[in-house]
Parts: sequence; structure tokens; C-alpha cells
Amino acid sequence: MGTRLKVFLTREEDQILFKLRNADVPQKVKDRAEVIRLNAHGWYVEKIVVFFLQLFNDEVDCHVDAPELRAVFENLV
Repeated sequence: MGTRLKVFLTREEDQILFKLRNADVPQKVKDRAEVIRLNAHGWYVEKIVVFFLQLFNDEVDCHVDAPELRAVFENLV
């Protein structure tokens, strides 16, 4: 396994990414911004994957196939 990458954000950068949640941008952009924020707050890939899998299970109109993701990441949970 490779070295874990850690993102460091200033408060201003964190706020900009946070505001994307309500912005008129594609969902993919919102998801990527959230992943960056979660990493900056100390979350590891495994925890972020579990978080997004739970979100995908709760969403009706999901743009990612959650069962496919689950199959790929089943060893991480």
C-alpha cells in the first residue's frame, strides 16, 4: 500500500469548498470538494468510501452505481 496523502487547507479554502455544496455546479464537483474537505479534516480513504457508500444508498437518483463501488471497496470496510 502506498503512502497516505494528506491535504492541508486554509480556513478560506475550506469555506470555499464547503460553499460548493449549495452552488449550481455538477454533483461530481460537489462530491470531489467534499472528499478534499474530509481528507483535510483527517479522514482516511477507507472512512470516506464508507461515508459515500452510505450516501449513495440513501439517494434515489444516484449518479454512481453503489453496488459496483461496494464490490470494489468491500475489503476496505
